[in-house]
Amino acid sequence: MTSQLNAVVFDIGGVLIDWNPRHLYAKLIDDPRELDWFLANVVTHDWHFQHDAGRSVTETVPELSARFPRYAKLIGLYGPRWLETIAGPVPGVWPLVEGLAARGVPLFAITNFSAEFFPAFRDACPVMRHFRDVVVSGEEKVMKPARRLYDIAMARFGLAPGEALFVDDRADNVAASETVGLVGHHFTDAARLETALVEAGLL
Repeated sequence: MTSQLNAVVFDIGGVLIDWNPRHLYAKLIDDPRELDWFLANVVTHDWHFQHDAGRSVTETVPELSARFPRYAKLIGLYGPRWLETIAGPVPGVWPLVEGLAARGVPLFAITNFSAEFFPAFRDACPVMRHFRDVVVSGEEKVMKPARRLYDIAMARFGLAPGEALFVDDRADNVAASETVGLVGHHFTDAARLETALVEAGLL
């Protein structure tokens, strides 16, 4: 860990928040087998990732509803009730963000996130007030681990190579971040992250 570190760049889903479409649809589909089938074949992660890449639910929901007319009503709830796909904070991470903010450490985020869903999420998520800037894939229409998203972030955040720790729960995203000079931390839990932050002198 380098002593030059003076900022932290976070991923959001899987690091700050527990996100999964299952959190919403478990409220709407009582049969566990049907729920599993629906999430594996209808509202899948891959279908959702179109929104992170820049597509609108005004396009994707009618397309999917035409393919699965039996589930059109449930598919149509995805946009209006999207915030219910978030179960809450990832355990232990928000206090670390609060601690970093209290010490004046500059905080940023690079996230694969829908441009449509992000404003409501940001307003509903109190920990986001600590972040100086967030690069959102849906706004830029390019997703991690593509290098271009990291290049955009480095320029916008005003970071030099070796200045910032990048925290992400996906190893491929961490590896990509290191190609632009971020210092990668593959997130598994808050305890390991806290150790890394203390060793870096950030906490």
